[in-house]
Amino acid sequence: MIVFLCFLLPSMVFGQDSKLTVQNIFDLESVAEVALSPDKSHIAYVVNVPRPFTDEAGADYRELHVYNLQTGESIPFITGNKSIFSLGWTPDGKAVTFRANFEGLPGIQVYAINLKGGESYPLTQHSSSINAYAFIDDHTLAITSLSSEDPMRRQLRSRGFDIDVYEEEYRHRNLYRYDMNTHQTRQLTHDVTVFDFALSTDGKMAAAAIAPRNLVDDSYMFKRIHTIDMETGEMTMLMDNPGKLANMAWSPDGKKLAFRAASSLEDAVAGSLFVTEVPSTNTFSELRNIVQDMELSVIDFAWKDNNTLFYAAEEGVDIVLSEQHIDSPGRSILLEGGNAVFNRFHHIDGTVVFAGSTWQHPSELFSFEIRRKTLTRHTTHNEWLSDVKLSQQRKLVYDARDGKDIEGVLIYPLNYEAGQQYPLIVYIHGGPEAAVKNGWVTSYGSWGQVAGARDYFVFMPNYRASSGRGVDFTMAGYGDLVGVEYNDVLDGIDHLIDIGYVDADRVGMGGGSYGGYFSAWSATRHTERFAASVVFVGISNQISKRNTTDIPWEDYYVHWGYWTHENWEDVYSRSPVKYAHQSKTPTLVLHGAEDPRVHPSQGLELYRALKLHGNAPVRMIWYNGEGHGNRMNVHRLDYIVRTMDWFDYYLKSDQPKDKMPEKYPDYGIFD
Repeated sequence: MIVFLCFLLPSMVFGQDSKLTVQNIFDLESVAEVALSPDKSHIAYVVNVPRPFTDEAGADYRELHVYNLQTGESIPFITGNKSIFSLGWTPDGKAVTFRANFEGLPGIQVYAINLKGGESYPLTQHSSSINAYAFIDDHTLAITSLSSEDPMRRQLRSRGFDIDVYEEEYRHRNLYRYDMNTHQTRQLTHDVTVFDFALSTDGKMAAAAIAPRNLVDDSYMFKRIHTIDMETGEMTMLMDNPGKLANMAWSPDGKKLAFRAASSLEDAVAGSLFVTEVPSTNTFSELRNIVQDMELSVIDFAWKDNNTLFYAAEEGVDIVLSEQHIDSPGRSILLEGGNAVFNRFHHIDGTVVFAGSTWQHPSELFSFEIRRKTLTRHTTHNEWLSDVKLSQQRKLVYDARDGKDIEGVLIYPLNYEAGQQYPLIVYIHGGPEAAVKNGWVTSYGSWGQVAGARDYFVFMPNYRASSGRGVDFTMAGYGDLVGVEYNDVLDGIDHLIDIGYVDADRVGMGGGSYGGYFSAWSATRHTERFAASVVFVGISNQISKRNTTDIPWEDYYVHWGYWTHENWEDVYSRSPVKYAHQSKTPTLVLHGAEDPRVHPSQGLELYRALKLHGNAPVRMIWYNGEGHGNRMNVHRLDYIVRTMDWFDYYLKSDQPKDKMPEKYPDYGIFD
């Protein structure tokens, strides 16, 4: 049974036939993080609130609210120009805890605010920002924080030397005991980086994801599970797990550890679920993946008891919540797909809470009572959406050329009429080890309902190499970039053309990162198929990309399987710049000027090659101060306004196709 408990908020003014606009995206609030109190009476949650354009440009705000499960009342605790992260509760359940960067203390500290109200107060006064925290007991925290800065670096900076010794300036993330009464710390780890940790129920031991260096590539590929005695600091490797490692959790009796990880070194998705004894007598190869051979990717889990796990998994375009005994090959499905889409959940004694979305609404606060199988939505932060007409959205299943069934999400034109053909925007997710779910898919970078409101079909395929369909599905793209994975996309487009939905002459593609790579590939290698392309932080030259990215080992282990010098011809053959000379597709290239993942030179290479040798308009946009995706509200606005203008110009208008839209679009926010 599904119950919706909603309280009304002041509505924006909309007419009966109102549709979602670009500007409306920057009115959308969403629940981003949740934490259930120890006695299950309250849920603390964070609301992501778009920063008004009247404020100084920057990232969105993150407010703290608390929902009373007994009265149905939600109270805002911390609002305004604040950003709240890492929700938790004090052990006695009397106060909500969180990380924040407030004035008066250095960097990000741990704070608390009493459930009865009042001002927040710091639990820590550490010398540097805190990355993560957990309660050892009522008065002691386990925290991770960076080691001190190199004194020589600090001295040189004070004398004007603005230099970095590349990949040698990192500071380790250390694990500490922190006494909240005395504000004294004791460092437990040395000369390694603790990227994540989980405390045993009694607080005596930590399971830690440890890597040799505090570099992004280490965080992807080189984390190994260690146990740490929280009193002595004694560290022991528990599991030499190969490849990607995600979250961990101790069984209630402290005798077992469950963890999410990749199934092998080459697996791109940490979507398998393992259990080991502590101390472990197994090797990774001997452990049983309890979701072995299932067509899913686990995204979160929790212990029900010492021998049973709850886990949520991507299953195609849905999220499914299941229960499974650790020694059983079978599972019980608790919450079927199609109810809500979520990423993480918090469980206490039969109650699950999460931030979940549906295709009609962004993320809100949900709870699920396992015993009664009752799903309840508690909040509505966008009441005005009820006055907006949305396009229909559904799961799409089609056959690839080799007969494999492929899933995706399809959004219809708002004014769809059977028998009429429409322009199509293909949105490609990044990764490629990710998946589009059939929830709320509209954001600054994915168009979704905004494009549907302009009478486009929007096709969002989960091509092979995506998560959500099991290990074999993900591994189909290994060493075959833009091979079978790209064919799956073409086959989906052809399916929509064949059934009469889409005009073959009005197809555009866009996306970021790996989606940008596909979009660049479409504009060059398959230019005859596409009338417009939007390439955001995308790859254009695989040879130079592999030598400039901050994750070269991840790229090697889970995507290529060989180095460029071992077969440079094949690497170059999968590079859009090789085919730029034949391009007839108008291409918009957008890139963060500080992108460490896909170096901004990738955008420049594509732009320059198309400008010099292509046969269609091309425009390049630098987002100064941005990395691998836009953080600033004004840059997000520019992206979606500019990209929709690009698609409208080349897929819908009668304007000359050898010209371009205006250099500066109408943002719709100025008087």
